[in-house]
Amino acid sequence: MRIALAQVNPTVGDLAGNTRLVIDWIERARAAQADIVCFPELVITGYPPEDLVLKPSFVRDNLAQLDVIRGATKGIAAVVGFVDREGDLFNAAAFLHDGELKAVYHKVFLPNYGVFDEKRYFVPGHRCPIIELDGVPIGLSVCEDCWFPSGPMAWQAEHGARLLININGSPYHYGKRAPREEMVGGRAADYGAIVAWVNTVGGQDELVFDGNSVVFDASGKVLAHAGSLVEDLLVCDVDTDRPIHHAPEKLRYEAEGAERLELQVEELTVSGPGSKHTSKIENRVAKPLEGAAEIYAAVVLGTQDYMRKQGFEKVVIGMSGGIDSALAAAIACDALGPQNVIGVRMPSRHTSAESLEDAAMVVENLGMQLMDYSIEPPHRGFEEILSPVFKGTKPGVAEENIQPRIRSTILHALSNKFGYIVLSTGNKSELATGYGTLYGDIAGGYAVLKDITKTTVYELCHYRNSLGPAIPDRVMTKAPSAELKPGQKDTDSLPPYEELDPILRGYIEDDLSPEELVAAGHKPETVARVIQLVDRSEYKRRQAPPGVKITPRAFGRDRRMPIVNRYNPNGGRPR
Repeated sequence: MRIALAQVNPTVGDLAGNTRLVIDWIERARAAQADIVCFPELVITGYPPEDLVLKPSFVRDNLAQLDVIRGATKGIAAVVGFVDREGDLFNAAAFLHDGELKAVYHKVFLPNYGVFDEKRYFVPGHRCPIIELDGVPIGLSVCEDCWFPSGPMAWQAEHGARLLININGSPYHYGKRAPREEMVGGRAADYGAIVAWVNTVGGQDELVFDGNSVVFDASGKVLAHAGSLVEDLLVCDVDTDRPIHHAPEKLRYEAEGAERLELQVEELTVSGPGSKHTSKIENRVAKPLEGAAEIYAAVVLGTQDYMRKQGFEKVVIGMSGGIDSALAAAIACDALGPQNVIGVRMPSRHTSAESLEDAAMVVENLGMQLMDYSIEPPHRGFEEILSPVFKGTKPGVAEENIQPRIRSTILHALSNKFGYIVLSTGNKSELATGYGTLYGDIAGGYAVLKDITKTTVYELCHYRNSLGPAIPDRVMTKAPSAELKPGQKDTDSLPPYEELDPILRGYIEDDLSPEELVAAGHKPETVARVIQLVDRSEYKRRQAPPGVKITPRAFGRDRRMPIVNRYNPNGGRPR
């Protein structure tokens, strides 16, 4: 049997556009003489559709589009993700063949952790259709159903399915692909069945989907692998004549908040003309991206799709001469083209000549546009306005923060006037500790580096330079500084980033306690200080723009902490 995995990039809410996308890739699969083509989870609606599915008209319109796709399946089978309505709402997969809807599968296990919130919208399914296509029994399942060894795929294999198709909307974070593939390949070996795992690709708000669709044979060996972070049609010939079935030990699952249920297996036969191809193809195994290359590609794709899917063409970035704005500019140029990226230098009395030179070198290397606006006139004006009330006080953060707020005003004025979107340049280390100015450098339309720690910023800069000249060496070697007062360095306010970032990873991503962080080798006083900074800065993060998720636990969708919070992990009196 020849199967095709259509690793496509749908847009949430664009029902008609997504339908055209599906039909176009059905035609590509037909041209490749595929017997069946499989699309990602909720491909008609885009994933995740969130509260759109609470609108009856949205669900009705998505069902109408499924009917349009059904009519485009003459002579081919297709598995298509959609929202089904049978009284309740279901995250569903349709099996279409030769212009007919043959079967519908409802997702059984609904994830409700991290970025997932599916129990808010859907109810669990309880049917396990097995469709026999040209003599091959095929089982369908959706995303999370693959993660449970005794779930629907086990049932389908137990009842004779030789090909198990699992459609996905599996978001990216670094380090996820390898264990995910190990799990899916393990399912194939456990069940003695071929597993075809198709994933969506592209950016949606803060999420990026990495694709990496894959087919495993019945022993868990990779037969074919799609590319990372690109649209792809993975065509694979599979031998379904020799199943190596191993009966799973457990064939029940327990639905949360419900009685123990037994899945109902439905066996359907779909007759067809038989395989359309006369010779086997060489299955393609693309090498997945890894490390800094993978992270960089993910951030570029997330940035590109956030702009493209909303209709923005140009972005504007404040170019300070520092490493963060340099990396943000490189990402923007690679995502949108340098002709669509405008850099703005906004020097103050504290801006060094080196910073101005470094910003100009980055702009020249990348081929983007550069504007210059001195903030000295408005800075002096604010000082004059505030001098009566500030008289007799010691200069401090209030005076410093006037500068980034002026810069933000300039950037957003350009945004409003010309339809640009402002890219903020703060990184995760700064956002975690509150080292940024609310309504200043934190403000923007999209935060490119929001989930990237400072140490990872350096790694990505070195990687980007391996692709071509972008970021000068001096930018990567000089001490980071906000340049809001004479001689200022980031280390005046924060621990060195090589000490800070591991503590942040432990506290934010792994939920380690102060005691556990100290036991891991960090200084007790540094741990206590960092935790205090993180916990006191939640109100700033709540007002920050969205940004690309690349870690297992990003701020926003993943980590939802109360702003008003008297819990003190350091012990002692409430903060």
